[in-house]
Amino acid sequence: MGIRDRLDHNELVLLSPLGYSPTGEIFNLALEDVAASIAIALGAEKLIFLMADAGVTTGKRAELKRELTCTEADRLIARNLNLSDDVKLYLPRAVAACRAGVKRAHLLSRHVDGGMLLELFTHRGVGTMVTQDPLEKLRPARIEDIGAILQLLEPLEADGTLVKRGRDLLEMEIDRFYVLEHDRVIVGCAALYQFDDGTAELAGLVVHPDHRRAGAGERLVQAIEARARKRKVKRLFLLTTRTGHWFVERGFNEVPVNELPRRRQDLYNYQRRSQVFMKRL
Repeated sequence: MGIRDRLDHNELVLLSPLGYSPTGEIFNLALEDVAASIAIALGAEKLIFLMADAGVTTGKRAELKRELTCTEADRLIARNLNLSDDVKLYLPRAVAACRAGVKRAHLLSRHVDGGMLLELFTHRGVGTMVTQDPLEKLRPARIEDIGAILQLLEPLEADGTLVKRGRDLLEMEIDRFYVLEHDRVIVGCAALYQFDDGTAELAGLVVHPDHRRAGAGERLVQAIEARARKRKVKRLFLLTTRTGHWFVERGFNEVPVNELPRRRQDLYNYQRRSQVFMKRL
């Protein structure tokens, strides 16, 4: 393909939305169709549409949808809930491109200074990104995740919210941890420590500040609960010096220290005055 050859020579290719029939007749093509088709043919990493709107917005407050899977975008298109003309034009092409192998498609405003740089080089971006699969993944931690987990834990260890774990200890206990990835960046973690009496401890629950209001913590707790049930755990407990109400809202009840397993009672630090919360599974 001539386009690929030019790109391989580090050249910039500008395409006109004009097409020609075998007899030489000229057609004015839809630019969004040309862009999507070329992105698919090239196997592009990204397809970017610059438009008048900030991205895909929904609801009375015009809330910006920063991320959409193809399935979620299809639902929005089908419901047609006050989508702008630009979104109606570009979003279906973005979905088609992602389903055909383009890794990501972006819809963002052409009126934002530095908008493309902000979209591509900041984690939150300034527009809407469409992907075939969800960007968020919850999985067991691996040894190569230790650096990222330590970065999450250290601020809360420094202010006394969490008990300090060294790298050596974390390496030995890495199989107890789950991590929450967002766009290949670890934004949350939690661990499960099991005891012999049918109980287990939920520990090391941390979510990056940028993701705390998006339900990340709840998804981590649900994953730990599911793992505990699979291991036949009957009661899940945790110790915390703050946010006790958050756990109460999720089915935990405050209990006295003497309800902890004996081995855990022996490690209880009375100077920290941690509250104990427990949930029957």
